[in-house]
Amino acid sequence: MSAAKIPPDPRSTDDPAAAGGGAGETDQRDRILRLPEDHVGPVEKRTRKTWVFEGGSMAHREVTYVPGLHKIFDEVLLHAADNKRRDATMDSLRVEVDAARCCVSVYYNGRGVPIELHDPEQHGVYAPEMVYGGGHLANRHEAQIAGVKLANVFSTEFVNMGKKSEPQITVCLQGGNWTRITFKPDLAKFNMTRIDDDAIALMRKRVVDMVAFVGTTVQVVSNGQRIHGAKSFSSYVFAYLKAASKERGEVPERICERPVNNDQWEVFATTQGGTHVDYVADQIAARIAKICREDFQVEESEVKRHLWVFVNAVMENPSFDSPTRDALITPQESFGSSCELSEQFIDNVYECIIVGELSPPCPWNRSYKDSKAKKRKL
Repeated sequence: MSAAKIPPDPRSTDDPAAAGGGAGETDQRDRILRLPEDHVGPVEKRTRKTWVFEGGSMAHREVTYVPGLHKIFDEVLLHAADNKRRDATMDSLRVEVDAARCCVSVYYNGRGVPIELHDPEQHGVYAPEMVYGGGHLANRHEAQIAGVKLANVFSTEFVNMGKKSEPQITVCLQGGNWTRITFKPDLAKFNMTRIDDDAIALMRKRVVDMVAFVGTTVQVVSNGQRIHGAKSFSSYVFAYLKAASKERGEVPERICERPVNNDQWEVFATTQGGTHVDYVADQIAARIAKICREDFQVEESEVKRHLWVFVNAVMENPSFDSPTRDALITPQESFGSSCELSEQFIDNVYECIIVGELSPPCPWNRSYKDSKAKKRKL
């Protein structure tokens, strides 16, 4: 399948069939572009304080960015990283952001999308065309266009289809399976003229997120440089704590829990998130408050104010508050699994935050705290 420029705004007088599939697909693309906020989020610049990755470390600062651009980059990146769950042999993820050429390339190895006809009796198109867009954006009954197709729609060029030619299929050498998705965001659709430093810093931070997601067996490279600072979810969390220590003067204590017999959850208590984070933070706060009430009154909300909770969770078909996925809104009963925290984890969190944080004006000494720890039961 050849690289091809996606046609300009379909509201032009060009032949609808030029989009690669006829008037139906053009109308669909047109609807997406008329209401971009419904699909990729805001396409105007916004400024907020958030985490970025620059100079080899995490930084918390004000960033001016366009959520829509970040969304289409994220869709391609997540598609690549998720291949690790589809094929455990995947061991390479490479991301290139060329600001000068306004070009983004994401490479990953492993089986990828199979080169086979999808429902030949109905559509007669190859599976990659169904995934990446091309002339078949979605089934006519599908209300929401999502995934990598969005990068197709909001790009001036998308290597893996826009205007399409006949597919060129060759035999892949054994052990050489890989996929590369290259696209040039249509900056005009995001009211931008260039990919600026803030956008690049956010993209790099998202690549660092993927290091924690795909695990230690995948080599993650950003613009030719391998990312070493987040080899696991634990080291990923530590990158945030190290950055926070610049303001606090010390690195906050890190306490980890991976629930027994459940590899879908990993929790760090050391503040921000979604229903999955609330689910874990509420457990911690309730149990810590129960212990504290043996000696003094404290509200669960006060306990939560002293927590910074990181959650790495896997769930099917999650729901979010917006196209940009700022916060998870999936209700707890739909998580598909549970995260039960051990008594030892709660004890460790209690020991970490009680002195100087939640205790009454008269500080507790170590011997008193030790004696309480021995006799309390949750």
